[in-house]
Amino acid sequence: MFGDSQARTASTISLSILVVIEMLNAMNALSSSESLLTLPLWKNMILVYAITLSMVLHFGLLYTPFLQDVFGIVPLGWDEWKIVMGWSIPIIGIDEVLKWVEREYFMAKADLGRVETLACDAVSTLFVE
Repeated sequence: MFGDSQARTASTISLSILVVIEMLNAMNALSSSESLLTLPLWKNMILVYAITLSMVLHFGLLYTPFLQDVFGIVPLGWDEWKIVMGWSIPIIGIDEVLKWVEREYFMAKADLGRVETLACDAVSTLFVE
């Protein structure tokens, strides 16, 4: 169905999409509820270094001829990187929507439950004393 070159290109694009998505997920994991847009990434420099190192290693893998042969991958051009980014970047939006839902519906209910508990405690202390 695919020639060897096409299969290697498709495999390399798939690998790169997975790598980039995982790096974006690592950034999103800074907080389970706060938006990535409001959190400064540099607050966790170890994470920044780890993401940078991971991407440098991935680029080294992609653009070193010996490693290309070992792993059966090909170097990606700009058109392929556009595909990688087009499939990877939406994960930020998806995660932002999930964080918003958590803040709006789950955290608000948790706060409401805490207020109700405090109110019940206050009323019960009035009658106990």
